[in-house]
Amino acid sequence: MKIFRRYIAPLFLLLAFSQLVVAQSIEEKVKEIDEYAKTVLATHGGPGFAVAVVKDDKVVLAKGYGSRELGKDLPVDENTLFAIASNSKAFTTGVLATLVDEKKIGWDDKVSQYLPEFQMYDPWVTSELTIRDLVTHRVGLDTFSGDLLWYETTYSADDILKRVRFLKPVSSFRTRYGYQNLMFIAAGKVIEKVTGKPWCTVVRERILTPLGMSRTTCGFGSLGENAALPHNESGGGKLRPLPHGNVNGGYGAVALNSSVADLSKWVRTQLAKGKFEGKQIFSEARSWQMHQPYLAQQISENASRANPTRHFSGVAMGWFVYDYHGRKIVNHSGGLDGMLSYTVLIPEENAGFVVLSNSEGPGFAIMMSKIRDLLVNAPKRDYNAEALEQAKRGKEAAAAETKRIDATRVSNTRPTLALAQYAGTYSDEMYGDITIADEGGKLVMRFLPAPNFVADLEHWHYDTWVIKWRPSVSYNFPRGFVTFTIDKNGKPDELKIDQPNNDFWFYELHPKRAGTTATGN
Repeated sequence: MKIFRRYIAPLFLLLAFSQLVVAQSIEEKVKEIDEYAKTVLATHGGPGFAVAVVKDDKVVLAKGYGSRELGKDLPVDENTLFAIASNSKAFTTGVLATLVDEKKIGWDDKVSQYLPEFQMYDPWVTSELTIRDLVTHRVGLDTFSGDLLWYETTYSADDILKRVRFLKPVSSFRTRYGYQNLMFIAAGKVIEKVTGKPWCTVVRERILTPLGMSRTTCGFGSLGENAALPHNESGGGKLRPLPHGNVNGGYGAVALNSSVADLSKWVRTQLAKGKFEGKQIFSEARSWQMHQPYLAQQISENASRANPTRHFSGVAMGWFVYDYHGRKIVNHSGGLDGMLSYTVLIPEENAGFVVLSNSEGPGFAIMMSKIRDLLVNAPKRDYNAEALEQAKRGKEAAAAETKRIDATRVSNTRPTLALAQYAGTYSDEMYGDITIADEGGKLVMRFLPAPNFVADLEHWHYDTWVIKWRPSVSYNFPRGFVTFTIDKNGKPDELKIDQPNNDFWFYELHPKRAGTTATGN
């Protein structure tokens, strides 16, 4: 003990003191964030992004970088609106928390109590499903399962929820993580049933108005001025501005648009355990519950090597939680066509931040990592350089995969049938109808629930065609294929759609030929 006191304790104090000496002030951190943002924008190109940082209940940075639209002098500022996509989920759980506070619902109430018509594939799961299950990604469905139901379709939330019963689980109930947008749509519908008002109205009344988030909107019909356009490389491989997509049916999961100035108020409320400038939006007890992990997530070896101080990761309610350099991180990301974002809370530092971007480049993730590291005083790391190297490896891997697939093509083959014989309506009981039409000697595929989903089919070999999505499709799909299966009578009877991507599972579709012929228009 004496040895410890004489040598070890002074050494500890010296190290602690040296850390205090080199630790940056918040003003110095903000300056570094600002300079790094300019570097990231210059390195990866536009169009733009915005950042807000909160520390000790004060907004220490709220600033825009770049342009709202590529090639135009339309600067992003702290009030520029972006689609925040899945960052909307925390607003759904925030509203649910207010209803729990008022004893109008309980987290463990059965969903069937409020939505008696809602059915899962397994009747037992339907009977056991709770509100907490809806918002913790543990219902047994695959990650992103069924997302084609809300993406760019004309389906209402009710239409979408009626079709959930056709989605087969990939794991047992409450045993494995599977990220679920559809369950948050159901959570939004619970809110509507309990309050008798639309989800958007309830979010505005219970959260947006009390916090003074006057710029924040719901849906994509009325963004108004000072709104960023989304951008990606769909429709030809070059960065282009996109229209705001129709995802209104996914409201409880993805429907909000906001600015970093508005979202800084949301961050302050979350860090203050539900309180904002003297107003208690939801109770401290509910705040605690929403930030707790209800399901563990596995951390891959690659992820552990990239962040060795991250040991645990879990699913909270509308949030995710993990440890990082000895701090608890509460966060969520958001992604729609051409719009990517992050909301991050670091309660032990009484700090948090928001990053909103209007492209699908790595800038939003680079800025998230940089700001997080500064706020927890992590060792310096150049995420910008790492992203460049990762992008290079990604392009090399994609080129290798293209070469591999090209090598499998069988040359000098013809379709089994005349083109007109492939034309018709192919119906999937979960999704709806897909038509194939012979238009001027070429096949065209249309997804009827999603009017913008149109593709020209280019013959590959045998009864397989390459999918060439038209510019009306905003998702940057890589090369995909459609194969027609031929029945014993020599007629096409089913579409096999092989469209690789990271978000929408075409393999869940099993369109069977309905027998009616489609014609061009």
